[in-house]
Formats: sequence, C-alpha cells, structure tokens
Amino acid sequence: MMKKFINQIEPWITEKESRAVGAYLNSGGWMAEFEKTEEFEKSVAEFLGVKYAIATNNGTVALSLCLMALGIGRGDEVIVPDYTMIATPNSILFTGARPVFVDVDSETMCMDINILPITKKTKAIIYVSINGRSGDIVKLRKLCKDRGIFLIEDSCQSFGSKHKGKFLGTFGDAGCFSLTFHKIISTGNGGIVVTNNKKIYDKIKKLKNFGRLEGGMDYHETVGYNFKFSDLQAVVGLIQISNIKERIKRKKELYKIYKKNLSGVSEIEFLNLDFSETTPLFVDILVPVEKRKKLMGYLKLNNIGTRAFYPSINSQPAYKGYTNKKFPVSAEISKRGLWLPSSLTLSKDQIDYVCDKIKTFFNNNV
Repeated sequence: MMKKFINQIEPWITEKESRAVGAYLNSGGWMAEFEKTEEFEKSVAEFLGVKYAIATNNGTVALSLCLMALGIGRGDEVIVPDYTMIATPNSILFTGARPVFVDVDSETMCMDINILPITKKTKAIIYVSINGRSGDIVKLRKLCKDRGIFLIEDSCQSFGSKHKGKFLGTFGDAGCFSLTFHKIISTGNGGIVVTNNKKIYDKIKKLKNFGRLEGGMDYHETVGYNFKFSDLQAVVGLIQISNIKERIKRKKELYKIYKKNLSGVSEIEFLNLDFSETTPLFVDILVPVEKRKKLMGYLKLNNIGTRAFYPSINSQPAYKGYTNKKFPVSAEISKRGLWLPSSLTLSKDQIDYVCDKIKTFFNNNV
C-alpha cells in the first residue's frame, strides 16, 4: 500500500511560483489588482489568440458577467446542459434569467445540440466543454448566428483544448475559464473571460470594478460589483502560463498511461478523446452503477482518492421541482462516472499502483 494518500487532484506548485510570490511581496506590491493582473490578462489573450481577456474572482462570476454584459436578465431564457457543474445554471439565476436544461451527448458529455429547446425567450446558450471535449461547437455557432442567439462558452474544464485547431473558449461571443486549485492553471481561485468583442470587454471591465472603467477614480458610469482579481494571484498565473505547454503535455501523458493500463478491464469504459486536440483535465471513466460506490471505498482504503461525476442538475435538491423533463443520458453518466487521480504531479509508479488496485477490484470481484 502507498504510504502517502494519492489525492484525486491537487495543484502543481513549484519553486518558481514560491520565488515569484516572495519577490513580488518584497517589491512592495499591494497585492490588489493592478499591473501584474494586466500582464496576466495579456498573456492569456496572446496564448488563446483573442483580443481581450478579463480576470475576475472565479469562473461562476465570469459566466454571470458575460450574461450581464449581453443584457440578459429577468424574462430571458438561457439553455444549459443538465450535466454540468452546478455553477453553470447558478450563474444564470444570478442575473435573474431562467436556465433551461437539455440532455447531453453520450459520447462527448457536451449538450446535444440536435434537441435544443429554443423558444422566443431564448437569448443565449451556454456551451459546456466537459473535460476538454468540444462536441460540434462549429455547428452550434452557426445555429446561434442564424437564430440571433448569443453563444457563451463555459470552458472552465478546457483551457488548452482545441476544436479543429482553434482553442475552446474562443468560438462564442465570449468564453469563460476557471483558475481554481484543480485547474491546469491554478491561482487558488479566479476566473477569466475572453472575447474579441470590444463592447463586451468594456462592459465587463466596468461591471467587475464598481461600474468604473479604471481603478483609482470615483466616477461610476453604471452599477457594478467588486469582482476583481489580485496581482498576487496573477504572479502565480504568469508562472504557470509560461509553462502551459508542459502542463498540457503531462495531462495527456497521464491519461494515456491510465487508458493503456486499464484497457483490459471490460467493466471500465473510456469516453472518446482526441489527444491531438483535447487536453483532459481529469482522467474520467464510466463503471457499472452498482459498483461505483464500492470501488471508491476500496480505493480509499488503499490510500487512493477518487471523485464521482457531478450529479445531474435536475436531481440536485437545489433544483428540485424546477423541471419535470427527463434527461436520460445525463442521468446515466452522472451515476456511472468516476474521476481517477489526475494531478500533474503524479508519477508513473503512482498511476501504475492506482491501476493495479482497480484491476484487483474488478478481477477479484472485491
């Protein structure tokens, strides 16, 4: 048994981040949002090939800011997948608009764009690229353009992933990323909005900063909020985006090792993943419903952390009675899905150990 517990995921923090944070603090920086944040935003925009990037305090707020900047609010509907992190529909409710759910595709876990419940009240679609998978976002973009519907990308699990050579998060009117502890770029908390639209950029800059375009002034053009980032976070982000190619490479490598090691286990299903374009945040597998809880418990006894997939939104107590529609694909994958240890710091020996325990569980019918 491994002496040290293997967490399901943890951030990759190196001496470079430690030295950079120390140097910044010793420089007399005030830690609040200022020049380092601007530098980080420019680095993100340059990497993704977009005109603008705006850092904010988390990915949920990033989504809400996009909706508000597009004028979406009470009386409007926004389509979201039933399988997603609960922050996605919550961000819609925050603006006063109503989330409308749709089932997901069984191969990609992204929303099924062939059954979209579009009505006269539909003002936007939030497309969630689960674990870096893109689905058919090009087809959706055309549909949105033809119908006059805004497209917002929830790419919080997809930094570094592409579709036909173009980064996810850059297809819609705006895209959002998360910078929480388990993301490929982690600043503890934080979010990023990216866009090529100057009007959206200017509106979000004001909304996140008390309704003013520039800090240090008490002239407020509109009602706004305090959704700012910090230079201390930006210092960490700058180090991590400087080695983003290495981070992407590691994510793909560890997924490939898992897939090779577990390929002979008939009760484990890996969803399709194109490594030439997809950077998986997690190593995700599907297992029989009746065995998932037992497998998680067995692995925990052997010092291995795992995490079940998100419950489907309509099954969450917070959304009880919100809709009477059924979402069979979302329901199934939420009950079968499991995230295995996926940290960038994992060694091959650790992955081999995890896989050996999984194989023991299934082969011996533990």
